[in-house]
Amino acid sequence: MSDTTENGIVVLLSGGLDSSVLLHHLRREAGTKTLIHALGIHYGQRHARELDAARYQADAARAQFHEIDLWVLGAMLQPGSTLIAGAAAVPDLDSIPEAARNQPPTYVPNRNMMLLSIAAAFAEAQDTFQVYYGAQAQDEYGYWDCTREFLQRINAVLALNRKEPVQIHAPFVDWSKADIVQRGQALGVDFAHTWSCYRGESKPCGECPTCVERANAFAACGVRDPLQASCSPGMTP
Repeated sequence: MSDTTENGIVVLLSGGLDSSVLLHHLRREAGTKTLIHALGIHYGQRHARELDAARYQADAARAQFHEIDLWVLGAMLQPGSTLIAGAAAVPDLDSIPEAARNQPPTYVPNRNMMLLSIAAAFAEAQDTFQVYYGAQAQDEYGYWDCTREFLQRINAVLALNRKEPVQIHAPFVDWSKADIVQRGQALGVDFAHTWSCYRGESKPCGECPTCVERANAFAACGVRDPLQASCSPGMTP
């Protein structure tokens, strides 16, 4: 963690497994006195229920939660992603060809660039210059805006700031989902109050890309996912 945290740090907090573990990881690393701003952003995602989990985790980590309403982006993004409410159905992972998994239908066009830009603006306005997000090395599929190359390039752009530039950090960028589950266990993260399923229904579907990845991660760690009891029979332990 950077030493320049006198005025706090900013974390993009979706309420998913990765960002929730990241939040608690940063709280442990930064200590109890560091102010953490947790930003939960509603951008029209069909699984907006994840923001309820974000609020819970922010409270558990003693972070200040800020919900930012950008749902109007949904109409613009809907044609380009199945993650947006009202778009085409989220596919099962098994139905996505291997060749298409490097940028699957669940990719949201430029989502991380937009959300990190907002987080960077928020941080600069708060006179704090460290922003964190939960990018990780997806095992089953991939997004270009969750890579080390993306991280380096967005920081190069922010470095053009003529005063103090905001820096973006992704401590889990080379971690697998199983690594993150293991870290969350060590930190005592309440996984029952996280949400991963892209379909955003009352129960995790067990078949969309992120449900499969989550199930595999818990299985690799030999741990039972507390949300699994409510999942469809298609999700394996």
